[in-house]
Amino acid sequence: MKLLHYTYRKLSLLLLLLMAVWGVLFYYAIIDEVMDETDDTLENYSEILINNALMDPSILDTEGTLMSFYKFRPISEEEAEDYDEEFYDSTVYIESEDEDEPVRVLKTAFRMPDGQFYELELMISILERDDMVEAILWYLGALFLLFLICTSIGTRLILQSVFRPLHRLLNWLQQIQPGKELPVLDNPTKIREFQQLGDAAVDMGNRSYKAYEEQKQFIENASHELQTPLAIVRGKIELLAENESMTEEQLKELDEIYTTLGRAVRLNKSLLLLSRIENGQSTETEDVSVDEVLDELLPDLMDIYEGKKIHLVRTKETEPFVIRCNLSLAQILVSNLVQNSLVHNREGGELHIATTPSSLTIMNSGEHPLDGEKLFRRFYRSIDGKKDSTGLGLAIARSIALSASLSLTYKWQERMHLFLLVKESQKKS
Repeated sequence: MKLLHYTYRKLSLLLLLLMAVWGVLFYYAIIDEVMDETDDTLENYSEILINNALMDPSILDTEGTLMSFYKFRPISEEEAEDYDEEFYDSTVYIESEDEDEPVRVLKTAFRMPDGQFYELELMISILERDDMVEAILWYLGALFLLFLICTSIGTRLILQSVFRPLHRLLNWLQQIQPGKELPVLDNPTKIREFQQLGDAAVDMGNRSYKAYEEQKQFIENASHELQTPLAIVRGKIELLAENESMTEEQLKELDEIYTTLGRAVRLNKSLLLLSRIENGQSTETEDVSVDEVLDELLPDLMDIYEGKKIHLVRTKETEPFVIRCNLSLAQILVSNLVQNSLVHNREGGELHIATTPSSLTIMNSGEHPLDGEKLFRRFYRSIDGKKDSTGLGLAIARSIALSASLSLTYKWQERMHLFLLVKESQKKS
């Protein structure tokens, strides 16, 4: 989930919760205020009625209308002494409408000049109050919805503006490629944290690029410098092996040294080849038919691994798979992929090679899947990796593929290792 959407969702939920709490509190505040106003009206009306009764006792025998109904009831002195004024909600049956109507009731007691105590029961219809509360709730709900919509839109626009520098920084980071100079970061912002993050990213990118260049230069220089010493050592070992005074045990030890030296020579050549590929030194490119390269390489490679009795299944279409690449590099690419599938195939296994106008697929029998992320790293060897393997074959293949705008991927399918080589344009489409 994007940071903008996550933040927006959290703020919206918080805002919704706060608005809901505020709405409930506002509702009860309105209800309480309306109740107070109703009770004040009852108190004021009761004072008027009591004053009128004190001046004109005949009022004691009258009753009010429905909207402000009242009646007087004589009570004893003992009852008056313990009397407490009270307010409460009740209902009154309206015979003409055959239904109960809600009312607010006030009961209070007072004393007439002749010493007689009376109870005044005063009622006020609260239909208008309920209508007012309902109207307030409707307006409150509409206001709440409008406020929520406006706030949500405003919050989203503000968050988009706030996070825009972060999005520009992320887009810039995605443009960074190993071995290539950093693109220019145009990300003006007034937010100090984003400024610091951008500066740190640029600094880290520059240091990574510098370290990459230094490492690449070191490998290239070291490979060049090692070529001559390795060739000299190899020649001396060969001369020493021709010495007739060497015993069988010495010759055996010498053979092991020669084998180890051979692996060092192959490793040195592979590292030098990687450096040349990454430096773009193989600039001469042409249209190369992968099908033709396979036709040339497969007979020799199958002969080399004839002892493993691997069954080859070769399929191709009428139109060949043509790539734009240096011919020598294309041969190395195809050779490394096929040889890897032969070396790591089981005895009596299968090797399926298929080409289309846009892809090369190589599948070989396997026992367990491999780590697709680590497989193309330098010096990576699987659990069943061969001792004489340099661990650079697939890394070289990936580098050649990238230089030729090709995509090389791996996956485990139907208990077989599958390597797929396709053009980048075909992969995106």
